[in-house]
Amino acid sequence: MTTVNNMTRPGESGLSGLTSFLAGGDLLQRELTAIWGGRRDPLGAIAEHALVPAGKLLRPLLVLESARCVGGAPEELTELALAIEYLHVATLIHDDIIDEDDIRRGRPSVQAAFGVPDAIVAGDGLILETFAALTGARPAGVSDADIVAVTSIMASAGVGVCRGQLLESEFVGDLNCGVEQYLTMAQLKTGALFEAACRIGAVLGTGRQDWIDALGTFGMRLGTAFQVRDDLLAFDGSSALIGKPRESDLQNRRPTLPILLSYQRASSGERWELERAFREDCASEESFAVVGKIVESTGGREAAQQFAADLIADAKDCLTRLPAGESTDTLAQIADYSSGRAF
Repeated sequence: MTTVNNMTRPGESGLSGLTSFLAGGDLLQRELTAIWGGRRDPLGAIAEHALVPAGKLLRPLLVLESARCVGGAPEELTELALAIEYLHVATLIHDDIIDEDDIRRGRPSVQAAFGVPDAIVAGDGLILETFAALTGARPAGVSDADIVAVTSIMASAGVGVCRGQLLESEFVGDLNCGVEQYLTMAQLKTGALFEAACRIGAVLGTGRQDWIDALGTFGMRLGTAFQVRDDLLAFDGSSALIGKPRESDLQNRRPTLPILLSYQRASSGERWELERAFREDCASEESFAVVGKIVESTGGREAAQQFAADLIADAKDCLTRLPAGESTDTLAQIADYSSGRAF
């Protein structure tokens, strides 16, 4: 296999790799529809609502691209790759219950469509479906040891997501929680599943621990940047673009990175305005507009964008430890695409 010393800088080639990567989402979408479409049992029907149509399917796509990057055969791994989507969607169902969000991906959330009790059960069911998918699919060349390894990675990531969720709940209404604490939360709540996706793909494609670790670190940094970009979408786009209310974080008194950075830079008067907005029982469009204006005027939005850019640069640096090839370059393009995402 070609060594990394001969590779070009990741991200220097054209967009064909990224285009192919995103097109892979259509294949996974069809696979999801084939598995879940038309389910008549109550749990299957609710899961279908949550899973189909899917989002961008970045996490399962990262499983496949990471496997390809280290010499694996991703075309044989689609069912295993979809397992991480089940876990991701389960966390979204439970998040919407916690946040009382009625919109997800531009349509009724599971708890809005089916009620909270059934949504809790459906989220639990998808968590268990995650491990059923991991242990049930056994492509050629995937050993028992591989399945044990990827199951362990997935379980650890799930625990990380739970830890991140609980840490985030400690920050509610606290504009002094600090950027470092926020980043720890983002690494757990979002970065953990991105890291798991890349590690799982690497494990299924190679036995080299240094490549597995490089892809894992790439995924963690990419996922953390992805969370920062998610925070910024509230100030960059409309509710229709985001797929949920822009003021959702403010309504839940959840300090995001742009707001924390703005609070650090704000005058005493601006701090008072931010604190007042976070004290409201139900954030209004007016209070969200005030917060948005302060985020812009203090440079908090720009500073958060720089955080995301630095994380993406660090993620791409990890790719220099991997073998040269189209997939390595595609992963760099994915990082650039995610850093500037508007979805």
